[in-house]
Amino acid sequence: MRTLIEAREVCETYLPGLLAKLADIPLADLEKPGNNGLELFRASGGPALVIPKDYSGSGATPKEAIQVTRAIGAAAPSLAVASTMHHFSVATIFTLASSLSSSGLEWALLEGIATQNLLVSSGFAEGNPGQGILSPTVGGVRKDGGVLVNGSKRPCSMSRSMDLLSASLSVPKEDGGSETLLMLLPAETPGVSVHPFWRSNVLAGAESDEVRLTDVFVDDMLLVPTEAGEQGELDELQTVGFMWFEMLITSCYLGMASALVERAFASKKLGPQLVADLGVRIETAAQLLEGIAAQLTSRQGDNAALTKAMIARYGAQEAIVEVAGRAVEALGGMAFIGSPDVAYLLAACQCANFHPPSRSSTSGALAANFAGDVLRFE
Repeated sequence: MRTLIEAREVCETYLPGLLAKLADIPLADLEKPGNNGLELFRASGGPALVIPKDYSGSGATPKEAIQVTRAIGAAAPSLAVASTMHHFSVATIFTLASSLSSSGLEWALLEGIATQNLLVSSGFAEGNPGQGILSPTVGGVRKDGGVLVNGSKRPCSMSRSMDLLSASLSVPKEDGGSETLLMLLPAETPGVSVHPFWRSNVLAGAESDEVRLTDVFVDDMLLVPTEAGEQGELDELQTVGFMWFEMLITSCYLGMASALVERAFASKKLGPQLVADLGVRIETAAQLLEGIAAQLTSRQGDNAALTKAMIARYGAQEAIVEVAGRAVEALGGMAFIGSPDVAYLLAACQCANFHPPSRSSTSGALAANFAGDVLRFE
C-alpha cells in the first residue's frame, strides 16, 4: 500500500531503525506487558518527534506525526498508543510555551525532554467515557508555594516507563468555586506510585495501569492555569491539545487497520473492485486526519477548528472500524484461524471507539453546533 510505504519512509527519517527492530519481534511479544517497545522508541529519538526545532526537538509536522504514528501502529499497536500519550502531553506543553502566558520554564522542559529522551505520560481523562479530555482526575489544595495533590489516574499509559507525569487537577478557590490547573512532575516524586489495573490482553503493552498520587506536593512553578470562555468553550491551550490527541490517537488505529488491509492486498485473492473499496475507506480515514493536521499547521485553535476536528475524528473512526472488518472478511476464515495476529489487530481496531469524547456524549453538543451554537464539552 503506497501511503503506508510513505508513512514508513517518514518514520525511518525521524526514528531511524525503529521499524526494523520492531519487525524482528513477534507481534504477540510486542503487545505483552514488559516489552521493550518503549525503550526502542526512546533509543530512536522518539520523544523529540513533535517538539519544534526551536526547543531542540525533531520538528515533525502534524501530518508527519500522523504518518509516523500510522507506521508504528501497523507494527506495534501498544507502542503507538503509548507514544501518542507522550506526544499529546508534549504538544500541550509547547502550545503553552508559544503563548503569552509562558513563563520560560516550558522552554527548559521541552529542551530537557528532547535532549534527554524523556517519556511524558498523560494523566488526563482520556480513558473516562463522557468526561472531557482535560477534565481533572485528581484534586489538590493550596499549600505554601504549591498544591498538595491526591487522587489517581486509571488507566495511565506508560505508567511504568514514564519519566514525567502530566495531568490536570481541580483546586478549590476562596470564592467557593474551583480552578483547573495543568501540572508536570517527575515520576520519582514522593507519593507517586503505580498499581496493576489493565486486565485485557489487547493493548496490554501500553503499560496502562493506575498511577496514584498520595499527598504529592507540586511546586507552583510546575502548575499552569487553564480557562474557559464566557460561553463554556475551551481555551486555546486545551483546544489545541484536544486536537492533537484526537488526531494522533485515531492515527494509531489507522495504522492497525492499514496492517490488515496490507495483508488483504498481499493475499492476491481480491478483485480490483474490493481492492478499490478497501483502499478508498482506509485513505478516507487518512485524509480526514490530515485535515486536522492542516488546521494545527495553520494554527487554528478556536472552537470552529475543534468542531471540524471532532467531525473528522468520528468519520475516520467509522472508516477504520469498518475497513478492518472488511479486510479480515476478505482474508478469509483460514487466515483468521491461522494467524493470531489477524484476530489481535481486528480486536485492537475496535478500541478506536473508546477514546473520549464518545459519540453519545457529544451528539447533543454537535447537534446544537450544527444549528449555530458553540461546541461545548461537559
